[in-house]
Amino acid sequence: MVNGNTLHTLSTPCLVLDEVKMHANIARLHARVRSLGVGLRAHVKTCKSIPIAERMGTLPHAPITVSTLQEAERFFAAGYRDVLYAVGIAPGKLDHVLDLRARGCDLMVVVDSVDGARAVADRGASVPTLIEIDSDDHRAGVRPHDQALLTIANTLRQGAVLRGVMTHAGASYGCRSSAAIVAMAEQERGAVVEAARRLQANGSATPIVSVGSTPTVMFAEHLTGVSEVRAGVFVFMDLVMVGLAVCTLADVALSVLVTVIGHQRQKNLLLTDGGWMALSRDHGTEQHAVDQRYGLVCDVAGQPFADLIVTDTNQEHGILARRDGGPIDWNAFPVGTLLRVLPNHACATAAQHDRYHVVRNDRNAVTTWPRFGGW
Repeated sequence: MVNGNTLHTLSTPCLVLDEVKMHANIARLHARVRSLGVGLRAHVKTCKSIPIAERMGTLPHAPITVSTLQEAERFFAAGYRDVLYAVGIAPGKLDHVLDLRARGCDLMVVVDSVDGARAVADRGASVPTLIEIDSDDHRAGVRPHDQALLTIANTLRQGAVLRGVMTHAGASYGCRSSAAIVAMAEQERGAVVEAARRLQANGSATPIVSVGSTPTVMFAEHLTGVSEVRAGVFVFMDLVMVGLAVCTLADVALSVLVTVIGHQRQKNLLLTDGGWMALSRDHGTEQHAVDQRYGLVCDVAGQPFADLIVTDTNQEHGILARRDGGPIDWNAFPVGTLLRVLPNHACATAAQHDRYHVVRNDRNAVTTWPRFGGW
């Protein structure tokens, strides 16, 4: 909705979304997926917003990925039917899953253990299930060559429906070169395809062979044997993606608008009203060649200051300094100056806010799009 605001009339801190950059990011990802010959199951945990999700795909046919049942509820209410809940299912959540399915949502769940498979199968409700594969020793999943893979599949047959396999190469976020991400993408693909092959040889169909992370999708050389990719942060991009060379600073569509509220001249520090409650405490660039600390500072139009970063945060205060600790041009930043901070991790920063203030090229008007949170 257009509310008559401009950036200069908004109450800070608040979340700002550049719609032109967002659309360019979406188009780039769609073109990439088409070139790889696979489907896209966009991860909507990043945006948690119906207006943004609608721009990521076409209702009501677009398959999506969620990471909370709250997301499943919201997007199902908006018309989405093909939904993957991509976090290992807790037995206590199965009643909610079954309720959603009874209302017409084709909600799939994920398991990576025999106990998890048994919990789903024991409901006897033919819940469609994917087995999560560990492709990088990063988080959850069963190894593709582990005997447990086949035991899980056999257990699911006792009351659930095996739809396929999925994996997430989260270790790609720790890669230090483009070549390393290319190798990780192939490792991710190889693991999930091998798991699918073993399951098929064991008599199980695997119509879904799913991989997912924005870095590996953007750097994969091919995805032979994969049916779909899952990605989410591509819609906004962030400083972690910049550090991985997935995008450039000019592609980052999300920022937090803050106001200068004080000068600490003896310490060469600026204070703003954007602390960790607005930015999050994510420090995901600390291992990159350029550590952005808690965010890179831009002017109100979104142009970065190369040497000005958020060096520290309190709950409601952002502490800004030059990278080299040198003197600040105080005349350039009087109290009341509006600045924008590019986030390290778009998902974490967006999670601090309940709406997007959407700007376009002219930046004369701001449109408000809602965002939800919770589990």
